[in-house]
This record gives sequence, C-alpha cells and structure tokens, in this order.
Amino acid sequence: MTDTFARRPRQSWAGLFNISFGFFGIQIGFALQNANMSRIFQSLGTSLDDLPALWIAAPLTGLLVQPIIGHMSDRTWLGRLGRRRPYFLAGALLAGLALFVMPESPSLLVAALMLWVLDASLNISMEPFRAFVGDMLDRDQHAAGYAVQTAFIGAGAVFGSIFPWLLEHLGVSNQAAAGGIPDTVRFAFWFGGAALVLAVLWTVLTTREYAPDEMARFHGAADPDEADHVVRILAARNPLASLRWIAAGVLIVAIVATQRLEKEVYVLGGLFVAYGLAGMIAVARAKAGRSPGLLGHIVGDFAGMPVLMKRLAVAQFFSWSALFIMWINTTPIVAGRFFGAPDAASPLYQEGANWVDVLFAAYNGIAAVAALTLLPLLSRRIGQARTHIVGLLCGAAGFASFFLVTDPKWLLASEIGIGIAWASILAMPYAILASSLPQRKLGIYMGLFNVFVVVPQLLVATVMGSITKHFFPTAPIWTLVFAAGALLLAALAMTRVQPGRD
Repeated sequence: MTDTFARRPRQSWAGLFNISFGFFGIQIGFALQNANMSRIFQSLGTSLDDLPALWIAAPLTGLLVQPIIGHMSDRTWLGRLGRRRPYFLAGALLAGLALFVMPESPSLLVAALMLWVLDASLNISMEPFRAFVGDMLDRDQHAAGYAVQTAFIGAGAVFGSIFPWLLEHLGVSNQAAAGGIPDTVRFAFWFGGAALVLAVLWTVLTTREYAPDEMARFHGAADPDEADHVVRILAARNPLASLRWIAAGVLIVAIVATQRLEKEVYVLGGLFVAYGLAGMIAVARAKAGRSPGLLGHIVGDFAGMPVLMKRLAVAQFFSWSALFIMWINTTPIVAGRFFGAPDAASPLYQEGANWVDVLFAAYNGIAAVAALTLLPLLSRRIGQARTHIVGLLCGAAGFASFFLVTDPKWLLASEIGIGIAWASILAMPYAILASSLPQRKLGIYMGLFNVFVVVPQLLVATVMGSITKHFFPTAPIWTLVFAAGALLLAALAMTRVQPGRD
C-alpha cells in the first residue's frame, strides 16, 4: 500500500551530513558527562559506594523526558522552524549552559543538580534527532542515515572524551586542590558547551523539514480511525495490569526496607508504582470516553508496541545495562587496578582518570569507523539483526579482556570490541525500527524505546550499587563480568528479531 505514496527525495552525502551533524555536538556533551562525572563527584568528596546513587539523575531524566518530547514533537509544527528542530535548539542552549556551570559547582549537591539539568537538556535534543532521520529519509536510506549519525556520535564522543587529556599535554594544569576540579576538566566543559550549540545550529540552519502536507503525500492522510487507536487499547486494558505494577513496586520497597538494601533501590519501586497509577488514570479516562491526553497516549502506545519493537527492547535492555556498568565503573577500575590509586586526591588517580578519557575516545573512534565500514558491509551480507549479534559478541569479549591485561596501554585493545558493540547498539536497532514503525508515531515510539535504554541504567545505578558494596567493595573490576554477561544475553535476545517477519 505504501508503494502508492510519494517517495522522499534521496539525500546526498552532504544532506546526510547536515541532518546528523548536530549529534556531533550532543555527543560531545554526553562524552564529557560520561567520562568525567564520576571524577567530579569523587573530587567533591563522594565515595565509590555512592557513585551509582548520584548517577540515577541521568537515566531517570531520560525516562521522563524522551517519551514526552517524542509525543510533542510528533504534533509540533512551527512553520519555518519545523517539527523536530525547535527541540534540538532548546535542548542545546540549556545543555550548553549546564556544561558551563558544571565544573564551577561549589558542592556535591550543585554538581548532582547540574547533572540532572544537563541530562534533561541533552535528552530534549537527542530524542527528536532519532526521529529526524526517519522523517527526512526514505526507507532505503535509513541504514545509511543512522550509520552517519553513529559516526558523528563516535566522533563527538572521541572529541569530548579526549579533550581533557589533550589540554594536559598542551600545558593546562591537571591538578586540583582538595575538593576542586582540575582546569583540564573545567576548560573542556566550557569548550564542549560552545561546540554543542554550534553543531546543533548547523543542522537547524542547513536543513528544511517536510511540512505536514508533504508528509501526508509520503504516508497518506491520517486515518480517522487512528485517533481512536490509543483509546481502544486503553479501554480494553485489564485493570489488574496496573495493580500488578503497583504491587510489584510496593514489594520492591518492602524488600529494600526489610533487607536493608541500598536506599537508591527505592527509586525502582517508586517507578513501578508510578507507572501503575498512570495506567489506572489513563484506563479510567478511556472507559469514560474522555480524550487520552499526553499521559494516555504514552501509556497506550507503550502497551500497544509492535512485536518487533518488543523483541528489540529485550536486547536493548541488556545492551544498555552493560554500557552503564562501564560508564560508572571504568574510572575507579582503571585508577585503582591499573594505576594503584583508588583515592581521588592522588595525582595518580587524576592520571588514571585521564587515561580513561583516552580509552573512551578509543572506543568511540572505533565506533565511528565501524559504523561507516564494518556494519554496512556485514548488514548487506548477513542482515541487520545478525550484524547486531556480531557487534554484541565483540563487546562481551572486550569487557572480558580487562581481566587479562596488566598494562593499562593494552586496554586500548579491549576497546576495539567495545567500540564495535557501541557502533552496533547506536545504529542497528534504530535502523530496524525506523523502517518498521508507523512514521506518524516515530517520535513517540523512539521516545518509548528509550525506556529500554533508561530502565537498565536505573537498575545498574540501584541494584548494582548494592551488589558492589556487599560482594566486592574494593574491586569494582568484577562488575565487568556482569557487563560481559549482559551483552551475551542481548545477543541471545537478538536471535528472536526478524525484520520483515514480525
């Protein structure tokens, strides 16, 4: 049926560049955050045990922001500014401000607050960028579009991750007084904020979004019955489903209280209860014949996800569990195990933290190259799903190799496998989804898919903190066993994903 509709004009490589260049700046912000926030928190006085709790702000913010922004951007049209670009710009300006303030944080509380602001702002920009590729490209260019986007993500992450290390080698001080932030980190955050805003502005100024009437020619006019789809899903929903979510949340809270687990696990229980209550409200409105509203659309679309998306979500869940374990623990692992400096006040700790910047730059650089070379080659020969399986297995091998290395320089070899996995995680699931989802709901579905990026991060930040504290409080390297295992489970889950058949 879609063959009767008009096709989007094919984009040149310059067009693909302009569509995704803003992600280069967004990823600079994420890279500075991922590589340096544990360092900033520890420099301001927090302990290793408390790092997961402080990192909760980032995934929790993404969980709340992305579905909302996705739903809103699907329904936005601001004339020349367009549908997705208003969100790019607003998020970039707020993120640039947060990056400027972050290294000047006078206390741990202010730093944690700025992490929340930064992550919220980056998510406001990032979510519409995922849908933007699907909006601007015809299906036969989706894989190329997401590959270019992944290349910019890798390049931006290389730039953001390695910049403090480069500044040190250019003579900028990497030492800090007790409770202070080194000048290398401070200047990197300021420069990164400026680069983020300029990169997003490039995409805003060099692209033109398709107007609603043009989108209708690509996909047909909206089906009048489509507006009632969410209402029907909600009206048919079993009320006991919401009660089960609430009961699960209450049970988690009770277990935390009675077993004296880490208090951060309360967040997980609270989220279960909140989702259950949201479902009850949405179902009640639907059965009363009322408009579902924002809350109802999010709950209804989540409940009505296509089968393919559900199966991809399982792989996504385990993939991002592994990634978040890496981001939280790599700095203390490298500084403590390979540089013999678990104390953040030690000059060797700062040297180890700078080497983590190099390692993060390495895996992101490898991801950028793999996205444009290895992944397209494999995808053409064995398909997107099998390509993703190969990438995930490479990542598992990379994490496992940390136990075989004694010289920190050889960790660069470990980053090869991790970089290939990172490229695949960023490109393959989104290319599969963009060609399979209803285009008029691409924003909300991309936002909801982020739930399976965020929930595992919350689990890692809560449950993993308890596991680390009780079983290996002075040897965080054992968390990489969990990371490798999670990627193996993700690869197993991908064997059930069959694009074009689900």
